[in-house]
Amino acid sequence: MKKKYTIYTTLVSLAFLLSTFSIFSTLLSAESQNYILENNSLKRVLSVTADQILQTSEITNKRNNVTVKPASAREFQIRLSKGTDKPETQFTLNSADFAVKNTQQNKTKDKKTLTFNLEGKKYPITISVEYSLNDNEFFMRKILRILSKDDFILERIDVETLRLEDAYQPYTLREITANANARWSPGLGQPLYESKAAMFWGIEFPAADNRVANDELIAGYLYGKKLAKETTYVSYPAVMGAADDPNFIRESLFEYIELVRKRPLRLQVQYNSWFDLGGRGVNRNTIANSVSKIHQELVKARGCRPLNAYVIDDGWQDTGADWSDKVWKVNTQRFDADFAETVSLMKEIDSNLGLWMSPGCLFGAEGAAKKMKNQGYEMLDPWASMAGPKYMQAFEDRTVELTRQGVSFFKLDGIFGHLNVRNFELHGGRYGLPEMPQLELDGFASNDKRLNDSKYDELKIYYLSAGTERLIQAFDNVAKINPDIYFVISNGAWLSPWWLVHIDSVWMINADDAAGGSLRNAELTYRDGCYYEFWTTQHAQFPLYAIFNHEPKKLNSKEPKDVFRKYLYMNLSRGTGFVEMYIKPKELSDYDWDVLAEGLQWTYEMFPTFNRVLMHGGNPRKNEVYGFTAWNNDIGYISLHNPADKPSQYSVYLNREFGLPAETAKDKTNKFYINSPLEDSVKDLPETIQVGDKLTFQLQPKEIRIVCFSKTQNNWQNLKSLQKRTSNDFQPPPPTTTPTTTK
Repeated sequence: MKKKYTIYTTLVSLAFLLSTFSIFSTLLSAESQNYILENNSLKRVLSVTADQILQTSEITNKRNNVTVKPASAREFQIRLSKGTDKPETQFTLNSADFAVKNTQQNKTKDKKTLTFNLEGKKYPITISVEYSLNDNEFFMRKILRILSKDDFILERIDVETLRLEDAYQPYTLREITANANARWSPGLGQPLYESKAAMFWGIEFPAADNRVANDELIAGYLYGKKLAKETTYVSYPAVMGAADDPNFIRESLFEYIELVRKRPLRLQVQYNSWFDLGGRGVNRNTIANSVSKIHQELVKARGCRPLNAYVIDDGWQDTGADWSDKVWKVNTQRFDADFAETVSLMKEIDSNLGLWMSPGCLFGAEGAAKKMKNQGYEMLDPWASMAGPKYMQAFEDRTVELTRQGVSFFKLDGIFGHLNVRNFELHGGRYGLPEMPQLELDGFASNDKRLNDSKYDELKIYYLSAGTERLIQAFDNVAKINPDIYFVISNGAWLSPWWLVHIDSVWMINADDAAGGSLRNAELTYRDGCYYEFWTTQHAQFPLYAIFNHEPKKLNSKEPKDVFRKYLYMNLSRGTGFVEMYIKPKELSDYDWDVLAEGLQWTYEMFPTFNRVLMHGGNPRKNEVYGFTAWNNDIGYISLHNPADKPSQYSVYLNREFGLPAETAKDKTNKFYINSPLEDSVKDLPETIQVGDKLTFQLQPKEIRIVCFSKTQNNWQNLKSLQKRTSNDFQPPPPTTTPTTTK
């Protein structure tokens, strides 16, 4: 019996060893099919399993030396059908539905590429999955190339699908509303983060639909167009980037955006005619008068740089003309058909002409929009379709033509709608857009309030995706004519950092043009409350330096000089690289021009820090102390505003959390001189401060302070010389009267 038991246990042990060897062999086999793409910042291990399935087995962030292993990796996912109007034909495929047939590894001078060629197990579809990494970059790209032997509709494509337990979605708000006052937060084109490995993820497309659900990180977008037989579709790239610390992923995201955007961050200072001349008062003569006045006062008399542009807002277009052969025709009673005289004036003063336009034919273009449907253009009710082939080609052709004629700036206002109403294409099948009759939309207007319901989101996103794609094509083709073109997108846009790959600045969304309130403090807390909402409350991952905010504004001289100065500094401290002045030049006094020049001179000095600007403090609309701060290795600043009616104490520490660059924050011996162009801003403060020190402010009711920091002493003599010009300063009214500002 004992002998039999011994034989039995020996056999069991042998079976166990064989089983272990089998498992080990499988592991070795899988390991032998591991492929590594890495540089000094990133490492990604791609595995081809024994059954030839592609998956990510490991990701290492070398900047913080952390490795994560996905709990599962479908690697990608595509949803296909025979039509978005045939939901019963939908099916979804991921990497498990394909077998790897071969791989390719390429290395150029500074770039490595790994490509896996996959073949569908059930459907006649092949996919090439390509990963690329430059030697000196901290981000990696991934694209899919899809080729089908049958006609399918590619409804959705997720380029990345990884289960990572520490993945999260900073911005979770989704309000894709058609008809809701100041409620427009689509949540599209926002990045995803992973906290353990300190990484960011996303699709390089502003209308991407990235999300985290059940610990699964999904970076993709809705497409809804045909995969034509034997025609390869190339996806938008997914990007995976590394930060050096989980607390500073946003910082690395913005650094990446600056590296990949078409044009670098520039300081754009300009005048806009809207609050000055309105739509009816603008013409070649009135604009010339305003331009000449501004150039004389700011450039010639006070030494500012020539403005980058003077912008003709709504009013130059001829909506009564026939637009059937060309859209956005010029009202030749007001300007030359090609703006020749006005462009010539700009060249004389070393500046450029900018124009307001509404791609969707909103606002001052609605008169033309009413006739365009009968002229064959794709119209919604009552505006133009951003995905209409004929209209969008005409719009692109016109912007290209205007660029050739000398226009170097476009403010594109009213893309998918405006502050309160947005339009969507509900029946776009006539020009290749998805349709979803199963949603029972008969009788719905394109801006129907019922469309606010999230059950219609997919159809709405299809339209936003198609319109975004078409706009990007127009932006990029204009940039081929003038690589230095400056684009701002306004009403109907949303805050995706990937817009900045193609344009320069985005409207802050969900805010009025004019800041509310009759006093400057109220105007500031209104506008800064909007900043707080998207930056702090909603966690929108969008750089403050690229926000367009309809300020600064100065329409008369009915306020003390110091009130205007403090307002202007606080306004400029938001750190936007897009400074558009809404002023009435003929209404301003000498001291107003002094203050404007002073503010611009300060902006020139501090602009090198703007790419790192942060908001700090509490909620302006709750009367809590708040402000903005920005730093580079050599200089920085803090702005503070106490909007309350009572004093407040407020403290900050000079460290990386407060915006100092990582290399500067690490060296505790770094010393900065404290200074300010506003002498009362440095009262009770030390002359110098070191990294890591605490700085405490005793703020009086409604007080505003601007505190600057530099490694070498700066006494701001050029700004203070402007401040001394007080002979014609406004005399404030008696204390019982409140100074007001005309709206």
